[in-house]
Amino acid sequence: MEQIRSWMFVPGHRQKMIDKALGLNADAIMLDIEDGVAPNEKDAARKNIGDSLGRAKAPGTPARYVRINAIGHARMDADLEAVVRPGLEGLVCPKVDTAEEVRKVDAILNEKEPQNNLAKGRVKLLIAVESPRGLLNAPAIAAASPRIVGIIFGAEDFGREIGLPTVREGEARDLIYARSAIVIAAASAHVQAVDGVWVDLNDSQGLLDFAKQSRQLGFSGMSCIHPSQIDAINKTFSPTAEEIDYCQKVLQAFEEANARGDGSIAFGGQLIDRPIIERARRTLDMAKSLGMVN
Repeated sequence: MEQIRSWMFVPGHRQKMIDKALGLNADAIMLDIEDGVAPNEKDAARKNIGDSLGRAKAPGTPARYVRINAIGHARMDADLEAVVRPGLEGLVCPKVDTAEEVRKVDAILNEKEPQNNLAKGRVKLLIAVESPRGLLNAPAIAAASPRIVGIIFGAEDFGREIGLPTVREGEARDLIYARSAIVIAAASAHVQAVDGVWVDLNDSQGLLDFAKQSRQLGFSGMSCIHPSQIDAINKTFSPTAEEIDYCQKVLQAFEEANARGDGSIAFGGQLIDRPIIERARRTLDMAKSLGMVN
């Protein structure tokens, strides 16, 4: 499965922002009809997004996802009517609390795809967990549909529900448990774990520190709210030149050991066995997909 490092929110009622976002170097854009759009702008957002999905997609441009309104909300039906069409690569489903909600969207898509010239299963799902209840159900949610590519953590809504202060401090250390639980739930279903946004656009060092911490926790990508944040996120969630070199050397040494009949080796003062080898292969596979190695 392709790893999407940077997911940028784009308000659907702002056509100029959509036009710019379609050509950015984000791995994916999330065209928004939900919280980023006022109720009286929802219809305009649906029309803008529907029209924009109809444009030809140039190579190397972002994957096109749409954040719909909450599952079961009256607005969701209108959202799906407008955006389930060729050009849509996936939906972002907000505020998901149960696996049943995911299955409801899955069933609707099974009906709508053939009606709109889409292959069955074409539309992927990124599921947002934004509440304590959703977090407790996260492993079941992550495994609820083969359409799911990842679980994204809604830190702001989650923080509100557990009573955190309005202003975030540091690297969201207060949310370490919840964020780690998202990572484990996603890994248990073999899908991506995507961390929440860094909201302070003026704190570029804070963004880098937060992204680094996210990667160390096991997230494979992060959402953002401004184009200025994309490069830092893409770089942080990509292998470094040093990592690539180390992984290549580890694989070479392991293959030589296997040829001698050894199942594990000591390399650089560290015991290297199969789990580490598989992680090295995964790193190199990602580097190849990004064009960093041949």
